[in-house]
Amino acid sequence: MVIRATRLGFVAALALAGVALSSCAKEESGTRTLQLWTIGREGEAVQQLLPEFEHEHPGLHVEVQQLPLTAAHQKLLTAYAGDSTPDITQLGNTWIPEMVALGALEPLDARVKASKVVDPADYFPAIWSTNVIDGTLYGVPWYVDTRLLFYRKDLLAKAGYDHPPRDWAEWQAMMAKLAQPRGKAYGVLLPTNEFEQLLSLALQQPDPLLRDNGRYGNFQSPGFKKALAFYVSLFKDDQAPMMTNVGVGNPWAAFGQGFYAFYLSGPWNIGEFRKRLPPEQQGDWATTPLPGPDGPGASNAGGSSLVIYRASKHKDDAWALIEFLSRPAIQERFYQILGDMPPRRSSWTAPALRDDDKAAAFRDQLERVKATPPVAEWERIVTEMQLVAAQAAHGDLTIDQAAAEIDRRADRLLEKRRWMLDHGHKATP
Repeated sequence: MVIRATRLGFVAALALAGVALSSCAKEESGTRTLQLWTIGREGEAVQQLLPEFEHEHPGLHVEVQQLPLTAAHQKLLTAYAGDSTPDITQLGNTWIPEMVALGALEPLDARVKASKVVDPADYFPAIWSTNVIDGTLYGVPWYVDTRLLFYRKDLLAKAGYDHPPRDWAEWQAMMAKLAQPRGKAYGVLLPTNEFEQLLSLALQQPDPLLRDNGRYGNFQSPGFKKALAFYVSLFKDDQAPMMTNVGVGNPWAAFGQGFYAFYLSGPWNIGEFRKRLPPEQQGDWATTPLPGPDGPGASNAGGSSLVIYRASKHKDDAWALIEFLSRPAIQERFYQILGDMPPRRSSWTAPALRDDDKAAAFRDQLERVKATPPVAEWERIVTEMQLVAAQAAHGDLTIDQAAAEIDRRADRLLEKRRWMLDHGHKATP
């Protein structure tokens, strides 16, 4: 035991000496390295913007690590557990509550208050709110993601409509006409393994999805059951095909072939439809805000934010990068490179967005988005919600049975949160 401890002490001393020498070398060379982790294609896009940032900050180098989407969540948790977090990372806004509960993120209120670049009033309010946990700001929105309708204008015109749907009743009437012949064509594509579509419909209701400060599910509320009933009816009436996104194969080709006329999806599909549909069909499709039960409806406040880890040794540099990436001109370039939509209203005055008729509906929808409950367990809850909803769509559960089952599963996932809150502790994942 003594020998082992002595060796460990010697190794630790060497390691500390190495760190000191490394730090001296960096100080002597006048360079600093800022670690930025991104998720998916954003890493490729941001690297095209970084030379300008590094030119503005001599001696500072940004090292980008791209995480695959399927492994990003686990990688971030592993990095925290191993005390090896980066300085700054892209974080899905539904992941922020979990990282805050772990105590991993640096509060940003003071930095925003002193900033001449980041103006909270310029951001879409619901998007900004996803970064505020218990009254404290932990992230700055980087890009936004919401869902609305892509639709075939030409097919609607043939059915006698010169406008997109304005509420659920009109939307359902359109789909009933378009879903002909029955079983061969459909009104809308709603992949049964994706939760975002049902979630968007549920967010249009007045009832919250969780109750009692996030202690329990609220899926047996009248509002959620109304959304679930509407969702399930589309499958029962053959207005939506009973298939997953894997089963549909190529949704863009199916859209072009008229297999369905509406597609409830996100902004990345603007680029996909422009790329995948033939030139002669480019005038046949459009986008429109999501209709609600009685008029224009809400949708989900999704997207990614930029956060700084508490353990970062370069917090001022990390904030400088956040400010750089938050400039409207930089957000415009980011959109042109990748198609990710900016979270600031002023960024939407850029010609690339202002003059794009397909993007205009997203600008409208972003004024009517709602944040999901800010609890660490949310992504697991919404996954269970969709698993049960698919059973209801198949006819295996009634609406009441499905709502009760979703509540049961949500309450089970929230059990630890309840215990922590009821015993005066901060809720942890």
